[in-house]
Amino acid sequence: MNQETRPAPAGFSEQQLHTLFELISDGIWDWNANTGYVYRNPGWYAMLGYPSHSMDNSVLTWENVIHPEDYPRVMAHFEAYIQQRNEHYLVEYRCRCRDGSYLWIEDSGYIIARNEDGSVARMLGAHRNIDAGKRLVAQLEQKNKSLECQVAERTRELSWVNQQLQRQLDENRELAERDALTRIANRYRLEKALQRECERAQRFRQPLSLIAMDLDDFKPINDCYGHARGDAALVRVAENLRTCLRDMDLLARWGGDEFVIVLPQTTLGEALDVAVRLRRVMEQVEPVGDCRLTMSYGVVQWQEGEDQQALLARADQALYRAKGAGKNAIGQ
Repeated sequence: MNQETRPAPAGFSEQQLHTLFELISDGIWDWNANTGYVYRNPGWYAMLGYPSHSMDNSVLTWENVIHPEDYPRVMAHFEAYIQQRNEHYLVEYRCRCRDGSYLWIEDSGYIIARNEDGSVARMLGAHRNIDAGKRLVAQLEQKNKSLECQVAERTRELSWVNQQLQRQLDENRELAERDALTRIANRYRLEKALQRECERAQRFRQPLSLIAMDLDDFKPINDCYGHARGDAALVRVAENLRTCLRDMDLLARWGGDEFVIVLPQTTLGEALDVAVRLRRVMEQVEPVGDCRLTMSYGVVQWQEGEDQQALLARADQALYRAKGAGKNAIGQ
């Protein structure tokens, strides 16, 4: 029988299978793609230093522990396997441990069930600790270079310099991705994050929603009270909007008085509820002189195969419909 479609071992119930997983010291995972639920055995948590079953049972937990440099390669390999372009799923990468260090693991898995449309229904796999072997290879390579003590000292000095440069690069990258006025994400970071979220929604078949927002009649504020008070109002608006969001959500300034919120793992109905809360929060924002601050909202959910440009365009259209409905309104 082909490994792609083989069932669980005969005579094993789901409960017995997971009981067996509990006894295995290696890291075992069981992904139900139809529900999004991911089981990980105690061995998986112990390998990375986390308390048993202390993290969310979702693919997001796995994604969050992958080293950022390894993430694109791992996702490309995973997607090639589930799309049946690769015969096997076997990949090595680094996972973040509880103490912040990274551990090299070997990740292997098999699809044991597919849906009628060919998509993945269930996949089993294992994470094996290969860190010692990786470090040994690195040590041997270091010895083979036959570096003298002075070179080693120079290497340490250069390493320290590189750390300082990396820290500076990280700080510059952070500044490059933040809006200078409101300190929230800027357009560049929004486009980068939205592309990644669209890819994740496609890969794991999870909902993704977007809210495009625009302040109603903002130009008269700048004209009547000056740009300084207008800028202060934008800062207050951003601070109030953030109070309605989760850690995983992204609030960005699209430009001028336009904002966008990316809502991962969120359906259209849930996003509409968020928009209602945002409108309620805006009612508490202090007016500028005689000008009350309100917003219009365009709410959409990602559709199969849609890229970030198409999703943003639909959100923008929904926003214009809200404007046409009398402003301080929610369009979809």
